[in-house]
Amino acid sequence: MSVFDEQKQKMATGQGFIAALDQSGGSTPKALKLYGVEEDEYNGEAEMYGEIHKMRTRIITAPDFTDAKVLGAILFERTMRAEIEGIPTAQYLWEKRGVVPFLKIDKGLADKADGVQLMKPMPGLEELLAEAKATFGIFGTKERSVIHEANEAGIKAVVAQQFEVGKTVVAAGLVPIIEPEVDINSPTKSEAEEMLKAAIKAELDALPEGDDVMLKLTIPSVDGLYDELADHPRVVRVVALSGGYSTDVACEKLAKQPKMIASFSRALAEGLSKKQSDDAFNGLLGSNIDKIYQASL
Repeated sequence: MSVFDEQKQKMATGQGFIAALDQSGGSTPKALKLYGVEEDEYNGEAEMYGEIHKMRTRIITAPDFTDAKVLGAILFERTMRAEIEGIPTAQYLWEKRGVVPFLKIDKGLADKADGVQLMKPMPGLEELLAEAKATFGIFGTKERSVIHEANEAGIKAVVAQQFEVGKTVVAAGLVPIIEPEVDINSPTKSEAEEMLKAAIKAELDALPEGDDVMLKLTIPSVDGLYDELADHPRVVRVVALSGGYSTDVACEKLAKQPKMIASFSRALAEGLSKKQSDDAFNGLLGSNIDKIYQASL
């Protein structure tokens, strides 16, 4: 079995969750602040990304960050290009941890229109995908847009764009994680989720055999709403984003979704601090990992 097939089987059937370690430009200062690194502790972009890489390295090398509970990890492009213990990050994840590496490829969100935010253009995408696969051994990608309200035209536009990008990813030999996030604070969240499900199903039904995708969705207001999508022959796995919920609330909501596993970012790193001793850091991270793992079973 090829490495790709082994990784795909792990993503389809493995027990555990995907760690989202892909904060980028806009969200990095916020992530660092939560980690106890103030903006006056680094100077310029290079030092900022240096600090976030130290944080990610500390998480990835922690004793509990293995495929016993963590199936995959989503990386920011700079993290993919960086190293852990002298080994490229994605290679380290797979070879040392048994964790499947993904790459965040979107360039952020466009301005809001029709109640949604589409993804900004992604110049050089084909080249990046080819390099990610051939040079770094990346298995899949993640691309995020946001739905703020139940606007059918907007939601169809989001899903159409997601699948268009997804087809480019599949053509490059990778598996896309399609992420049309529904804002957890939307006053029309449940209506938007019904529209989203219908739009995704229509796109999935049109995919040819072998063009397989993953879905990353907000935990729905109606329990089990996305079970039908999880059972679709073109879907490898449906994963849930925490969307701003605390770890405990996100895990409580996820536990009611029988066919979704977690792909949490903020909830994974909740309470971690640069100033903690290794024992304290590893203990708290291990606790977060276990909570998210249990909710994903």
